[in-house]
Amino acid sequence: ASADAEMAAFGEAAPYLRKSEKERIEAQNKPFDAKTSVFVVHPKESFVKGTIQSKESGKVTVKTEGGEVFSMNPPKYDKIEDMAMMTHLH
Repeated sequence: ASADAEMAAFGEAAPYLRKSEKERIEAQNKPFDAKTSVFVVHPKESFVKGTIQSKESGKVTVKTEGGEVFSMNPPKYDKIEDMAMMTHLH
């Protein structure tokens, strides 16, 4: 049986417990550049995704709201259930 069929047992809660196989594959195949994709500390959202625009003299310009910069995991880890597989943990 497929993973999606197994989740049917959880009824209305299923979409919150595990995304569909199609949605997981789409998320995991988004374009990704490990050198420019980062998380930025955000005062209300904890962390938000950002993209490094430039690095110069120890300063980094990121396209998003400001804050401390952390490396981001590639999309293949999006919605992964076992976080031990992730490259970066914050």
